[in-house]
Amino acid sequence: MAKQWITVKEVALNNNCPECFSKDGLGLTYKQEFIDTKFSKSITQNISTEMHCSTCNTIIYPERWTEDIERIYEYQMKAFTPKKVSKKFKPLFWVIIGITLALLITAIALLILL
Repeated sequence: MAKQWITVKEVALNNNCPECFSKDGLGLTYKQEFIDTKFSKSITQNISTEMHCSTCNTIIYPERWTEDIERIYEYQMKAFTPKKVSKKFKPLFWVIIGITLALLITAIALLILL
């Protein structure tokens, strides 16, 4: 089972970076959890956000946020719409279901004939 995070949305922010005080380069990235197994692929409702500055190449953790950054973050969270939660079964799953049903039908038919 491979858990991955796929980037859903990236937003450029006009706030000053709390590390380097640059007004250019501050961004917010939204990621959603993606699970890939032998039998299925699914997108979960788990969402992760990460704020980073491309000018000083640092991740900005919530402890360093200013009030302005917190307000912008709350606004962006309200405006964000994640991908729908979904699950898609792979062909291996359907083959196993088909074989199981065929064996079950065969067993029932043999019991009826005996």
